[in-house]
Amino acid sequence: MTLSYDLYWSFRSPYSYLVTPRLAALERDYDVACNVRPVYPLAVRTPEFFEQQDPLWVRYFMVDVFREAAFLGLPFRWPRPDPVQRSPEAGYRMKQPHIHRLTHLGVAAAQRGRGLAFLDEVSRVIWGGGVDNWHEGDHLAQAASRAGLDFAEMAAAVEADPEPFAAAVEENQTAQRAAGHWGVPMMTFGGEPFFGQDRFDQLKWRMEQQGLQRR
Repeated sequence: MTLSYDLYWSFRSPYSYLVTPRLAALERDYDVACNVRPVYPLAVRTPEFFEQQDPLWVRYFMVDVFREAAFLGLPFRWPRPDPVQRSPEAGYRMKQPHIHRLTHLGVAAAQRGRGLAFLDEVSRVIWGGGVDNWHEGDHLAQAASRAGLDFAEMAAAVEADPEPFAAAVEENQTAQRAAGHWGVPMMTFGGEPFFGQDRFDQLKWRMEQQGLQRR
């Protein structure tokens, strides 16, 4: 029996990037299906979250994320440009074309049955450190092609009528909170939330208890 789980995931979350190769390998090697549910990052949903943080939070975060990437053996650099824009005057309270486009494309990829592959390929482009100006040229198109998607068709659908994709994101965010958390990456399996890339082993352990089988 194929097991399935929901994945709440953000293109601006380095921890989402860090867990995705393990999730892709899980789906490749085991009889399990990932229901990809992209969400907007907290900087867009609740910008006041960052305005209220102790400065030590940011300092520790920047140490930890680079350390975790090195521990996992994954290339890592803060994106150029950042998918979420910030200004000294407005903070994160400004138009966010990059993250809205990315998130809607993620919804489109999930609707076409290639959501996890798209997240994997695109997050490598954004976070892997090998690409500047990932939003320009054919970087996203090439990533989509590697994921088995027609980027031109998908992007045209998103641009022609963005409202259904935005509505799907809102639905995902409501479902995420109902499932027990607000942060990403968050996996839910059997009604149980697993928040954070460091909960991957527990997620797999719980799946094994429910009969997870190799392909």
